[in-house]
Amino acid sequence: MVAVGVTDEYALAAALAFPGIKPEAKLRQMNSRAGEMNFQRHAGIVMSRRWRVKRSRNELDFTHSLGLDCSAMPEKPLNECPRELRPLFTKGSEASQRENYEYAIDLFCQVLAREPGLIDVRRALRKAQAGKSAAGGSGFFKKVLSSAGSSPQMAKAQFALRSNPAEALALAEQVLGSDANNAMAHRVVVEAATTLAMPQTAVMSLEILTHLSPKDKNVAIQFSRLLADTGDARRAEGLLAAFANSHPNDQEVSQALKDVSAKRTMSEGGYGALASGEGSYRDILHNEKEAVSLEQEKRVQKTEDVTGRLIEEYEARIKAEPKNLKLYRDLAELYTQKKQFDKALSYYAQIKASEMGGDASLDQAIAQTTVRKLDHHIEQLNPNADDHAEEVARLSAEKMAFQIGECQKRVEKFPTDLGIRFEMGQLYFQSGKIGEAIKEFQRSRDNPHRRIASMNLLAQCFAKRKMFDLAAENLQEAIKEKQVFDDEKKDLVYQLGVVLENMGKKPEAIEQFKLIYKLDASYRDVEARVDAFYAGQ
Repeated sequence: MVAVGVTDEYALAAALAFPGIKPEAKLRQMNSRAGEMNFQRHAGIVMSRRWRVKRSRNELDFTHSLGLDCSAMPEKPLNECPRELRPLFTKGSEASQRENYEYAIDLFCQVLAREPGLIDVRRALRKAQAGKSAAGGSGFFKKVLSSAGSSPQMAKAQFALRSNPAEALALAEQVLGSDANNAMAHRVVVEAATTLAMPQTAVMSLEILTHLSPKDKNVAIQFSRLLADTGDARRAEGLLAAFANSHPNDQEVSQALKDVSAKRTMSEGGYGALASGEGSYRDILHNEKEAVSLEQEKRVQKTEDVTGRLIEEYEARIKAEPKNLKLYRDLAELYTQKKQFDKALSYYAQIKASEMGGDASLDQAIAQTTVRKLDHHIEQLNPNADDHAEEVARLSAEKMAFQIGECQKRVEKFPTDLGIRFEMGQLYFQSGKIGEAIKEFQRSRDNPHRRIASMNLLAQCFAKRKMFDLAAENLQEAIKEKQVFDDEKKDLVYQLGVVLENMGKKPEAIEQFKLIYKLDASYRDVEARVDAFYAGQ
């Protein structure tokens, strides 16, 4: 156990709030609502009067009293996740994909409570937190309310930092679950993760802090140095170089850039191992070749020769690393790029048969690859063949049947998932099954992320059945809810114009087209419609 001092501002506030209580019991007291409010009041007094106390020479071992361990927590990959926790991660990933971020966050936190070092789970958690915050908006009053609500938790986290960084990290994650961009929470994560020897966790929060405070020199330097320490010296050098351009006379930034550049040269060239006697010039040449390989791998548009070389390299590596599922997935993606879809699907099938086969993103990748395979078959048909039209129709029907069947399986698996219901409605609409589509869109419009799109397509379904009054009502309601006049709203207004025209209400219809014309005359055929209207007057 590591003994830690706690008599800073928060310890003083706790002493005032809970006089006569042993230090190790204070955190328990703060967990009650009354204790939390009492602590807040005294913390406010301490901060407002700027009281400061020196650290006590007496060191308190909180971890022994609370039964927690604040020793280092080495980060580890997902394949080291205990078997009993894997279903929780899989369910969390599926919930996140369905934009059910609240549930996903809860599941990821349950996993991390048991295994805080699982870095892939923490990345998934951070992504879900960001998704939840984005879906909830970022208005001024929302931020104020979020900040006020998180203050007690942040006070606890700050208080726990010195005594129990693991608890501080967990408390900060609770705050980020409500406000993914809470700078104070991210600073606690950085400090706690650094104490616990979790550098990749610290890097994630430092990256967010650089976006929140792009001009903060200290954050930029800390982020870059830690990036270099975790093996991404090239990116660290680029970040500091950009920062140095805007701070040309800052010696601290200049020195940090030199340090990071030196680290990149040493790490990429293999000179560090050479200097220590553990490497050779052959190693340096090998590392340079490997660096070229990695650089090629990161290119978005891989040429055929590079893709082929990577496939050869990964297939050779699989023989030595048969349990490295990332290699299987990388090979599947590379074969998809080369349009060798059967080989891609065979690698996906091997992952599916493994312990990680329950990953929802894997099912999605398999479905997308299958659709691309069918699209490719259609593209390869000879347009001059006598049966070209029949073959296109046959393959298109096969593709649609596969998509509908695959989506129906997901609807059965997640019957209350409104995002999947929306996708199901789209497929029914495209296949001409209007009655089925109506039922799905009526359900999916209760999903706040799909509401406007659902109402638009529902209206189009009604219009196809010549129920123009119902179509107009849906479109008008959607237009009223849609505040920003973007492409989605243009489509709503356009569809309403078409519906009103079909109802014989041409003056009202032209008013809708004119609304779009005033902003974007090139949108669809609104220019021709408006010109024809004025020409006929």
